[in-house]
Amino acid sequence: MLDQEPGPDASGRRLSTRQAADLLGVKPETVYAYVSRGRLSSRRVPGTRGSTFDADEIEALARSNRREGQAGGGGAEDRGAAPAVRTGVTLIEDDRFYFRGVDAVELAARHSYEEVAEWLWTGRMRTGVAFDAPRASVEAARRAVGALPDHTGPADRLRVATIACAVTDPLRFDLSEDAVLGTARTLIPTLVAALPPKVPTHRDGASLAQRLWGRLSWRPAAESPVHVLDTALALLVDHDLAASTLAVRVAASARAHPYAAVSAGLGVVEGHLHGAAGGLAHRLLLDVLDRGSAGPVIAEELRAGRRVPGLGHRLYRGEDPRARALFALLADVPAAAPALAAARDVERTAARHAPLHANVDLALAVLTASCGMEPSASETVFAIARTAGWIAHALEEYGERPLRMRPSGHYVGPRPPRPLP
Repeated sequence: MLDQEPGPDASGRRLSTRQAADLLGVKPETVYAYVSRGRLSSRRVPGTRGSTFDADEIEALARSNRREGQAGGGGAEDRGAAPAVRTGVTLIEDDRFYFRGVDAVELAARHSYEEVAEWLWTGRMRTGVAFDAPRASVEAARRAVGALPDHTGPADRLRVATIACAVTDPLRFDLSEDAVLGTARTLIPTLVAALPPKVPTHRDGASLAQRLWGRLSWRPAAESPVHVLDTALALLVDHDLAASTLAVRVAASARAHPYAAVSAGLGVVEGHLHGAAGGLAHRLLLDVLDRGSAGPVIAEELRAGRRVPGLGHRLYRGEDPRARALFALLADVPAAAPALAAARDVERTAARHAPLHANVDLALAVLTASCGMEPSASETVFAIARTAGWIAHALEEYGERPLRMRPSGHYVGPRPPRPLP
């Protein structure tokens, strides 16, 4: 779309897309977003794939954007396709991802979820750290969750538990870094403790992954699969500005307290294109195991017009590095062998005509389907893990100008004035 672009015309008053983008201080894609929103006009040049733009229009828009930025209404990117958010938490680059500059896969291989969370929050490694939940918040969260119907989903349980924790904390409106970190260190274990137990798990010194296992599986915790669960939590702690993370940052931009910011993230997690995707992959694997082959299962998914769950990720050209790390660990769990083989069958079958690779949802599905967990278990793992990342982003946002996450709507309704109906 942007190649073979013309330069300015003979009058010198028309600009190429690149020149317009440079003057506006935005990406070329944002220039076209301005056109689609009616803020710029463009002229296609015969014989090329590019467009030219009126220089006076570009200069006027640049002045308008500068005024809006000075007035607190956001800069040029705020008015374009998407706002750019400065963050020092996670970098995704060249099919790898990094937490504060450290390879996330290597970090998760050597440290517990709690240690990775502390690194994400503070940039300091606290080895051996453990999160403990206050009795009052646990009791309030358990009462609230216990009042819900049995069919309640994970995101709803966690949202209710989060609200219950908030109302027991009179200091929740303190947005200082120390206060927010204190909230994070107690909220996460409280969320785990509030979930209905399936097997006894409480013992002194138990890791968060060990405690969570008893809320997910009917089987006793064994060292190898619990290690996979702990690694999954650490790998899922953050993934740049995913949809739920953006919701958290919007809430934090409005100076919502951390419990409310986490609640905003939990509201987005429930979507089947985000946190609930692992449950779809779980059911797919069970279907493949039941029928003995991925072929007919994938054929039915495609015939119904559905994407095959657990495959592909727009941020990675090859295999999701989180999936690769978890598959390597699951290969050492004997009970996971059938589900792991089914996952590889799904990947091979779907990749016959397109370069599709496994993502972390498929790897989580292998864990949940092979370890006596329900399909919704992966949603619980995702939400608990990501709570730490949401707190890291909320901390960053509390340090920014308030209400900066405020895009403007492009009105497309009937022009006023209209008569009263």
